Amino acid sequence: MYKENEIKNQVHGTTTVGLVCSDGIVLTTDTRASMGYYIASRTVNKIAVIDDHCALTIAGGVADAQYVVDQLKYQSNIFKLEKFQKLPISSAARLTSNLFFSANHQVSPYYADILVGGVDMDGPQLYNIDMFGTLTKEEYYSTGSGSPVAYGILESEFKQALSVDEALPIAIRAVYGAILRNSGTGDGLNIVTIKKDILKEYSLEEKQEILKDLSGRK
Repeated sequence: MYKENEIKNQVHGTTTVGLVCSDGIVLTTDTRASMGYYIASRTVNKIAVIDDHCALTIAGGVADAQYVVDQLKYQSNIFKLEKFQKLPISSAARLTSNLFFSANHQVSPYYADILVGGVDMDGPQLYNIDMFGTLTKEEYYSTGSGSPVAYGILESEFKQALSVDEALPIAIRAVYGAILRNSGTGDGLNIVTIKKDILKEYSLEEKQEILKDLSGRK
């Protein structure tokens, strides 16, 4: 019989995409969570908003990632109260890296891969943190079981200095391609765009319209 932490850490099938744009950040994921060949959920929100300038994507153990999200929200609020400014994106990424690195010295490490993206005084930034705590700054990145499919689209279509409006269709096509070709990816889209002082979470109606448009092209 599986222990609870062994089960939760198998809920990992996904595809996430993050893009750095000239005026902001695009984050996109699918909405399916799977355990092996079993679809555990079709409506998982894999993008967590930390503040109105910062968000992250989740690939891997949902419960593990949720702890990281809670810690980032707490530290972001404390920083804002003490410093009267928003937590820098690089600091949010470094904190995430430290949490993962510390967990690797415990009995049960965190099984997740995180993309931290946002806009601060240093402009748009995107960081990847893997389960070992390795931190890298990226221009574009994809995680999860469908990432090989997503990279096929990103590497052919993404260019530096694209605007959020120009880059958003590329990110959506990358995740949608994985939905069509990867069994661990599926069902729907989570979409968040971040510009200076503007974080937009796309509504269900907006996402359904986007998927309808993409399906119509096949």
